[in-house]
Amino acid sequence: MSTTTQQYTRVAIVTGAAQGIGKGISLRLAADGLDIVVADLPSKIDALNKVVKEIEGLGRKAVAVPTNVTQEEEVKALVEAAVSHLGRVDVMVANAGVAGIGVATGPVIEANADDWNKCWDVNIRGVLFSYKHAALQMIKQGNGGRLIGASSLAGTRGYANMGAYCISKFAVRALTQTMAQELREHKITANAYAPGAIDTEMIASSVDKEHGVGYGIKQFMKLPSWIGTGQPSDVANVVSFLASQDSHFVTGQTISVDDGIHLS
Repeated sequence: MSTTTQQYTRVAIVTGAAQGIGKGISLRLAADGLDIVVADLPSKIDALNKVVKEIEGLGRKAVAVPTNVTQEEEVKALVEAAVSHLGRVDVMVANAGVAGIGVATGPVIEANADDWNKCWDVNIRGVLFSYKHAALQMIKQGNGGRLIGASSLAGTRGYANMGAYCISKFAVRALTQTMAQELREHKITANAYAPGAIDTEMIASSVDKEHGVGYGIKQFMKLPSWIGTGQPSDVANVVSFLASQDSHFVTGQTISVDDGIHLS
């Protein structure tokens, strides 16, 4: 894959960008010199606009596009908005997702299909639509590209009472590997990141106030006591590499960012 210097400013779309890991990724990619389209649910437009201001403060262009990633037409419109406002799409970070605790949790023998589908709608369909429509635009441009998806520690092994979530994050890995093979001829790479316990509002619980950040999710998943809690910037550092031109020889991979819980 060619690593020649491009004559244009690269553009990234980041879904689930209003807070937490998505916000951290958006700011890091902006610091790397990319212009950014930030997307999240319409209810989070105020938070999205604040992220836009922070990106602009770094000297980059930014656009907020409210998007429900479970709806294919909205994701298609998101990619079209990126092209309309910023000219192109070079990186898609399909970060939007729902958490593993409180979303379709419980034993598999007590599974409620409707609850499991709600989890899969965001975590699987959202990534599928994001990859699909970003890839179509990248192919049209003819300059390659980067597809990057959000897997999880729970996508590297199964965890009790988290069946729906584990399945959804395993699916991201499978989809990423498939896209990597299908898009190789177009110089588009596809990779994923698999965070462990990261200090975000999504994993925060009431017991964290007493025992420390990330305590609740570590207890729920029965993780080793020695495991640390990371920051959104720790994940953003990995995404920064995967989005860069330097990662051209890396594709089909899921990189764990979890303090060594899972060793592949």
